[in-house]
Amino acid sequence: MDERRSMLRRLDDLEQEMRKLEIRYDQYFAGVEKREPVKEREQLARKLRQLTGRHVVQTDIRFRVNGLSSRFHTYANYWDRILRLMDEGKFMRGSGRIPPPATATASADGNGDGREDATERVYEQLVEACEQVGTRAPSRQQVESLLKKQKEKIREKFGDRDVDFVVVTEGGKPKLKVRARK
Repeated sequence: MDERRSMLRRLDDLEQEMRKLEIRYDQYFAGVEKREPVKEREQLARKLRQLTGRHVVQTDIRFRVNGLSSRFHTYANYWDRILRLMDEGKFMRGSGRIPPPATATASADGNGDGREDATERVYEQLVEACEQVGTRAPSRQQVESLLKKQKEKIREKFGDRDVDFVVVTEGGKPKLKVRARK
């Protein structure tokens, strides 16, 4: 009976540790924690390996051990996937979501009317990209003044050719790029 009680107590402790580890990873992915809880994860994995390596006669205890081990491996796969997405720049810490790839284009014709329509479309796409990323969007006047400032540089680089303004999300930030039409 003492062995059974000690095993049940040990399983309760492991469940508590797993809950704490899950909370620590959630905090890390949310941007609250600065470092990944690697040590705690390795310690819990070691304890679970020791426990699953033992021969357990009681069916209920063996069931709990297998369930705990399975749950840990499921969490570990999930954490590894999120960490891989963070490394690839596809997961933003603090938002808890994976942004969709944002690439939208708006064209600018050489005449004045097309420029205004293109500025409006670029502004709307920039606002939409900022909302997806979770950042504050610039004002319409800021976008217009930016495009006016860049007008000379665009003309130097592309001449009188028509250009497309492309809103692209790089590194979790929406950016405005200019590309010449082919």
